[in-house]
Amino acid sequence: MIDVQVHSLDISNNTSESDVPQDIGTKSGNSGGDADHAEQDEDANNSRKRKRYHRHTQHQIQELEAYFKDCPHPDDKQRKELSRVLGLDPLQIKFWFQNKRTQMKNQHERHENTHLRAENEKFKSEVMRYREALGNVSCPNCGVGQPQRVLINEMSFDERQLRLENARLREEIVRITSEAGRYVGRSLFQNTTFQNNHNGYNSPTPADFGVLPPYSTPQSVVDGGEAFNNNNEVDIVDHQDISIMSSMIAPTEVEKQFIIELALVAMEEFVQMAHMKEPLWFSSNIDNGTSLLNEEEYFRFFPRGIGPRPIGFNTEASRDTAIVIMNPINLVEILMEANHWSSLFANIVSRASTIDVLSTAVGGNYNGAMQVIFAEFQVPSPQVPTRECYFVRYCKHRADGTWAVMDVSLDQIRAGAALRCRRRPSGCLIQELPNGCSKVTWVEHVEVDDTLVHNIYKPLVSSGLAFGAQRWVATLDRQCERLASALATYSPTNSVTDMVLSTQESRRSMMKLAERMVNSFGSGVSASVGNHWTTLATGSGTDENVRIMTRKSVDDPGRPPGVVLSAATSFWLPVPPKMVFDYLRDESRRTEWDILSNGGTIQEMAHIANGRETGNCVSLLKVHGQTESQSNMLILQECSTDLTGSFVIYAPIDINSMNVVLNGGDPDFVALLPSGFAILPDGPPAGNCRGAYNDGSGGSLLTVAFQILVNSVPTARLSLGSVATVNNLISCTVDRIKGSLFPEA
Repeated sequence: MIDVQVHSLDISNNTSESDVPQDIGTKSGNSGGDADHAEQDEDANNSRKRKRYHRHTQHQIQELEAYFKDCPHPDDKQRKELSRVLGLDPLQIKFWFQNKRTQMKNQHERHENTHLRAENEKFKSEVMRYREALGNVSCPNCGVGQPQRVLINEMSFDERQLRLENARLREEIVRITSEAGRYVGRSLFQNTTFQNNHNGYNSPTPADFGVLPPYSTPQSVVDGGEAFNNNNEVDIVDHQDISIMSSMIAPTEVEKQFIIELALVAMEEFVQMAHMKEPLWFSSNIDNGTSLLNEEEYFRFFPRGIGPRPIGFNTEASRDTAIVIMNPINLVEILMEANHWSSLFANIVSRASTIDVLSTAVGGNYNGAMQVIFAEFQVPSPQVPTRECYFVRYCKHRADGTWAVMDVSLDQIRAGAALRCRRRPSGCLIQELPNGCSKVTWVEHVEVDDTLVHNIYKPLVSSGLAFGAQRWVATLDRQCERLASALATYSPTNSVTDMVLSTQESRRSMMKLAERMVNSFGSGVSASVGNHWTTLATGSGTDENVRIMTRKSVDDPGRPPGVVLSAATSFWLPVPPKMVFDYLRDESRRTEWDILSNGGTIQEMAHIANGRETGNCVSLLKVHGQTESQSNMLILQECSTDLTGSFVIYAPIDINSMNVVLNGGDPDFVALLPSGFAILPDGPPAGNCRGAYNDGSGGSLLTVAFQILVNSVPTARLSLGSVATVNNLISCTVDRIKGSLFPEA
């Protein structure tokens, strides 16, 4: 039978498959079942030819696993050695490693896919949340009813640009027709868009900054400021604000929608920049935690943003972190109130104004608050132009408990405004710490045209240290220490100071008066165009290196009535900033440069420490001079220093006024004219040395400024003799300081 013949085949011999008859089922003459039976027998025969499955022992698997961790790709020599040790064939070793590598690869891919799916779901929910939030915005016309469904991803870029352009053109038509109506004697139609009578988008010229490079002043006073007449006198008129702020009006409804969308996107960018590390940020050469931005990586991470950097602009971007003595709620309240913010950072923010409020606080705090703000940023020197910015400030309380306060420029929605400085997403991230402290991470990212900066300040400004995150953080830290000192409980020590400052109220009044003195000093020393000073024209009696401004004081309880001159100049000294600071605050050497105390001696009557540094203090000095007027004079002085610069600011004050303050009276009604010094490094430190600003071997940039009452009648004309006197005073002071600190000059 065929079945017997098939089962009797000997598979142990070397007979090949070709020796087996291929038509065995056909020769049988059977059909159907016999043929199927033959195929089953043939499969059984072939299965006997296969090798039996070999299962590795537990010991072999453990040894292979251990070897795989060190070497997942063994070569022939290693496989042979493993086969000898484990008693396996080299081919079995090879297949086991191949299978293991495939298994590991599949596990990694499954894990990565799971992670990507979870992240994708997270992004989807975030997008849906934003869609819902934006979709529920109320109608701007009636405040209720139909929601606005104008979303970023529902409107094309071209459509959004056309909407903005149409809004700009409508406002331009209103402006032009209103301007034309003035010349024909009537207004063509009422301007209902503007909230004030600003004439369009006039941008500031270089003369608006009061200083033209190098070290020159405008040849004529702009907008009717002042001019010398034939009698060598100056006609004083009210100063006209000619800055870009004149064109900063409240945004239109279309612009508001754009601003809200921009703020939401910019907030996410800011938070990512605050947390990201290398390669986006790299450490600066100052060993204190300051990081600088890798601009190439920035545009790779954030390709959209607010557009490419304008041609001719420089990028200044830095990040710094500090722990300050203030809780997050109080800090957020200060940052979201323009007046409080500009007062806290008085040496950086020369002025600030809230243009519009797009969203108010929710739930008793500033979570979700959004404001349009105009601000002017300064360096304490007339040789560095101020930076004007028009931006939206957005505050958000994040899910992790941190507060984020972010700024981003809105200059792009003002078509005619000259763009000199714009802020990419910048601001601070505030984390709550125990004992009423906060950890602040500050990001400052600006693009600026700094061609008007004087040559001696260019290294400092171009490095980002003049306006960067380190200066913001250092100022915040010092101001928080000052506030903590003002609120601290006073403990008498039976010293001379206790006889003068006998109560807690007298200490606080004296510190409040000193704070107003410092803020007033900043307005007279910077190149701000909106501080109510008018720059004098270059003429007889003025030095081209000295910036002289004037203002009339009327009904101002904080200043004496009359005509006030402010003179300021900056120069370089080849000595470290700390040496200059210690010299200027040393009472024993004050007579070397202070003409007011010339020939007399100085005694410190009161001293209030307001920071960790020994140089941070408020002092009350008494002059023991040769004349009666000198002996009746007191000097209020505040000294402050941090990593970014130092100040010595003082003001003469009569004894009667000071007694009112020491008795707890209101210091706002004490008239004073501050003078003093601002000391900055001449550039970034050369070495990797913490505290290089105070202890480094580099030079110093010293600004000297005086405010002097030259006539007690506000309507009086200013003579050239007064200008020459002030110019000689500041020149003499500069020469004395140079002679004392650098005799070789």
